[in-house]
Amino acid sequence: MNSLRRAFLAGMIALPVASCSAESRTAGPDLPQTAPNGAQDPRAAAYERNLYQVAQGGRYFTWYGCGSCHGGNARGALNLSDRPWLHGGDLDQVYGFIADRHPGAQPGYAARIPTEQLWQITAYVRNLPRLTPERRRRQDLDQVGEPQGSNWSGPVR
Repeated sequence: MNSLRRAFLAGMIALPVASCSAESRTAGPDLPQTAPNGAQDPRAAAYERNLYQVAQGGRYFTWYGCGSCHGGNARGALNLSDRPWLHGGDLDQVYGFIADRHPGAQPGYAARIPTEQLWQITAYVRNLPRLTPERRRRQDLDQVGEPQGSNWSGPVR
């Protein structure tokens, strides 16, 4: 085997290993089964620093109809693109408000949305202040054909 072919094969093997960790996807027992255990929960990095998880959170934000109140034109407490937030902006505070204390959901969304999706939505919401209006509009356009709000009944449990 010549050296050029060997180098090519080595590169093809190394490429998947060196792929972007900011978009890594996890499936299995390491997915969260519980709510965050404080503002510094070590599991947060796997969601907030992962583009895939944040994007999934944006998808669920749309699917569950959050954008109907918290869309790009929301004002006051409904505007999630600004800070500080009325109910706190720490990871556990945002998650807890979405899951248990949201005034539009009785019972709380934790009764209807799986834990991992709540983590993803929380990561997305906490990233909203960093999203430019153009990027948020692009995401909204990308999701036009997907189920939204009342058209989405949630995952089958």
